[in-house]
Amino acid sequence: MILDDIAQVILDRKRNPLGDSYVSSLLSSGKDGILKKIGEESAEVIIASKGGGVEEVVHELADLWFHCMVLMAEEGISHQDIFRELEKRYRKKERQG
Repeated sequence: MILDDIAQVILDRKRNPLGDSYVSSLLSSGKDGILKKIGEESAEVIIASKGGGVEEVVHELADLWFHCMVLMAEEGISHQDIFRELEKRYRKKERQG
């Protein structure tokens, strides 16, 4: 699964920073730098959705998702943790009718 592959690269850059790696530089900017980038990417999703085509929205959502994955690595959260939370919410809603 591509999320596993991306998560592994992010975790590797966290453990073994590379000087020319975007992920390494983002991680070295700390949580504030990562959060700032997520804010920028969120705004770009909104702008694309308001005026762009589907391809542009997909592109910007992929950027946002990627930067959220960097934050997840910083926080020690895996995408499986997110999947479990979504599953829990979905199942709860299903039981409620």
